[in-house]
Amino acid sequence: MLKIKNINTYYGQVHALKNVSLHLSAGEIVTLIGANGAGKTTLLNSMSGIVPPRSGEILFYDVPINNLAAHQIVKMGISQVPEGRQIFKPLSVEDNLGLGAYLYHRRKGEKEQIKKTVAMVYELFPILKERKNQLAGTLSGGELQMLSIGRALMARPKLLLLDEPSMGLAPMIAQEIFRVIVNLSRENKTTILLVEQNARAALKMAHRGYVLETGRLILEGMAADLLENKEVQRAYLGKDKKEIWER
Repeated sequence: MLKIKNINTYYGQVHALKNVSLHLSAGEIVTLIGANGAGKTTLLNSMSGIVPPRSGEILFYDVPINNLAAHQIVKMGISQVPEGRQIFKPLSVEDNLGLGAYLYHRRKGEKEQIKKTVAMVYELFPILKERKNQLAGTLSGGELQMLSIGRALMARPKLLLLDEPSMGLAPMIAQEIFRVIVNLSRENKTTILLVEQNARAALKMAHRGYVLETGRLILEGMAADLLENKEVQRAYLGKDKKEIWER
């Protein structure tokens, strides 16, 4: 589905990603592991056109996308859920979801499909249906994260990029978010690239994983193998992290 070939991404003169290559197959959950500042968010932003790479290539179904604008990449089927739950707080829950489907509003015959997509989001996150007329800025942290994911799903992505979906959430809410992520892969066949602070939970959800360190990929493999890798355990998993997800 997606191939990244030797991309190099910069912030000004700072070389943030260095010859990074990876791939995703349709229907997979793949996780990126790394310390703060390793380049995980930069990689997602490079894929979604927010910070395009200066060199290398990103192919989506064999079509180069690394020189496309962000809205063109969304149109092709890639949606990103950014870190920090960046929603439009003065708007209602339902209006936020409507903005996620902006690509379809002017297309003939799309009205019913948009309604079906909203219904699918409400089925995934029933609390959003209860809050649909509420201003987004009055939602709890967990509800904001659900809305952020739901808004991205309104674009009907083939590939969903998730950046730290459990950050700042209580374990019970994080577990609900993880359940939805797995269901999107199993039931909706959505391919997911996941950046998640809880590396152990991420690897238990994922099929495969990559480890980033200071802008370079240093390790890749099946998620189960990375869970057993001594260096990964030492650097990223820890012994005292509470278990909040079991696949």
